Amino acid sequence: MNETAGYGLRSSLLRMMIMANSPEVLRPNHRTTPPQTSEVAPADDIRTIMLNQVAWGAVFAGAVIALVMQIILNMIGLGVGLSTLDVAQGDTPSASSMSVGAGIWFVVSGILAAGLGGYIAGRLSGKASSSTTAYHGLVSWAVSTLAVVYLLSAAASGMVGGALSTASSALGGAGKALGGSVQTAVQTAAPSLNSVSDPMAAIESKVRSASGGQDPAALRDAAISAVRAALTGDPAQQAAANDKAAEALAKAQNISKDEAKAQVDQYQQQYKETVTKTKLQAKQAADTAAKRASQGALFGALALLLGALAAFFAGHAGAVTPTVSVRASGT
Repeated sequence: MNETAGYGLRSSLLRMMIMANSPEVLRPNHRTTPPQTSEVAPADDIRTIMLNQVAWGAVFAGAVIALVMQIILNMIGLGVGLSTLDVAQGDTPSASSMSVGAGIWFVVSGILAAGLGGYIAGRLSGKASSSTTAYHGLVSWAVSTLAVVYLLSAAASGMVGGALSTASSALGGAGKALGGSVQTAVQTAAPSLNSVSDPMAAIESKVRSASGGQDPAALRDAAISAVRAALTGDPAQQAAANDKAAEALAKAQNISKDEAKAQVDQYQQQYKETVTKTKLQAKQAADTAAKRASQGALFGALALLLGALAAFFAGHAGAVTPTVSVRASGT
């Protein structure tokens, strides 16, 4: 029994010593060894900086290519559009359809130009990182967009003179066509306010044509002034103005005062109808102009976003493949 108990005690102590020396056993206040990390060499930092540094020469080169391509595509669109005009045979597209076509071509040409400029910027940057070249394409698109806005501004056209006016006209041709489409849509939806006649014009014409007497000119002028005062004067003095207008018409046309009063009432009704129609046309034109302007702004924003995406992905595709030179070891 004593030998057995001694053997069990030695076994227990041996197990405790093994467990104490085992690395898997965590004792109180035991701390794990922190992971081993290697320091970054200065050469790696320099390589990272150089890989992600902006190459402004490539950016401006891509922007210039995009601008030139935009001019070329707009000239092609202008030439194709003018070739469809045939005034002699009357087979000419409507202004609205031409404006819509010019707007679509402006968007398509902008996307193509932005894509080409973005690819050139990414390729000439010499970066092997596709994400870096993609951002080069995006920055190139932003530079070219700002240049187009600058050229299209009236202030820039006045400062740079005729040298940039040609490029501005070429770049802004399709943009003006977009504005023309808005104007055409407004005129189609609501009659032009310029064509709305003066409410007093038709009434004055009637008064002049119906006037007579020994001194027609003086009587006509007096009748017209009296009728105008009756129609556009102070409503509080409407009755007195109507009486004066009736008297003036009676003298100018050699008719009775009752007939003259009937004419004044007729003129008042005609004037009110014309004013109401003019207000309705103005409201329709304002609503249509606001709607078309809103659509044009959203359409322009969509076109710019599509151009930005085209430049970004084209720049992404312009990443260069690293060139590795292998030096043969001497024997």
